[in-house]
Amino acid sequence: MTAKGLITNIQRCSTEDGPGIRTTAFLKGCPLRCVWCHNIETINADPIIIWHSTRCIGDQACVRSCPENALELTKDGMKVDRIRCKVCGTCVEVCPTTAMELMGQEWAAEDLVEELARDAIFFETSNGGVTLSGGEPLYQPDFVIEVAEGLKKLGIHVALDTCGYYSELVLRRALPHFDLVLYDLKIMDSALHEKHTGVPNERILENAKVIAESGIPMWIRTPIIPDHTDNIDNIRAIAEFIVSSLPNVERYDLLAFNNMCIDKYTLFDTTYLLKDAPLISREVMEHLSLIARDAGVKNVHWSGMTQRDDNEQSSPKMEVTKCG
Repeated sequence: MTAKGLITNIQRCSTEDGPGIRTTAFLKGCPLRCVWCHNIETINADPIIIWHSTRCIGDQACVRSCPENALELTKDGMKVDRIRCKVCGTCVEVCPTTAMELMGQEWAAEDLVEELARDAIFFETSNGGVTLSGGEPLYQPDFVIEVAEGLKKLGIHVALDTCGYYSELVLRRALPHFDLVLYDLKIMDSALHEKHTGVPNERILENAKVIAESGIPMWIRTPIIPDHTDNIDNIRAIAEFIVSSLPNVERYDLLAFNNMCIDKYTLFDTTYLLKDAPLISREVMEHLSLIARDAGVKNVHWSGMTQRDDNEQSSPKMEVTKCG
């Protein structure tokens, strides 16, 4: 029997999640709670109903159809009683404008393989492929392994985009089914890592070494977050770890902070804690890249929006860009 899993989104025509043109599937569930998380909809492992105010026309078919009477449209917006709501999806089915959305659609592994393989022509012409992301893909290990195995049988390049926090056993089961691992190294100080992500980093560092031993190519990625990951000592320590322990790393990516996820947090009735944090300057991104190179990392890239000297937002500097 094919495994089943929960997907929040399938993003096509991306060049930010590995080589070439890629299709990225975002899976639900993550063991980390990073304060800067941009994919809040993927953290919880269970499906959830959300309401988009900009799509709503006040029809209230959703309210009338809810079998649990869990919905109320007020002057302040849609109120969802999360205790009553059984996430049955009835409100989503009757909504005429897709204002009600179910985050976390169940897929059978074989059906997801078929869906992702529809883009094979783009992979072939660009040396691209599929990236399984999240959340944390290996939060659903059986499902992810079956999807990756199915894609590999079709000759499709498969990348794992991972935070690295899971058992070594799960990792060793999964690795043979991937061609590339995109691996987050956020903070080298374990106490600070736990403070800002909810978990210590020892398991993450040990799993990175397991991947290195396997010989599977890795791209290390560090989000550059103001007052969290953006200090010189942290980037130097990560770079030195790469040089000393991860000989299979092909590139090191520094990803500049942005606050474009604020609206997502509103959908989940919560506040983005870094909503007032400034963008990183271009000078800082260049300097941190130089720190990594000076530590011995040969292939360092940075990307993302940066601020101008006059505090106006600049155009993003991208080592890679999105098409479409």
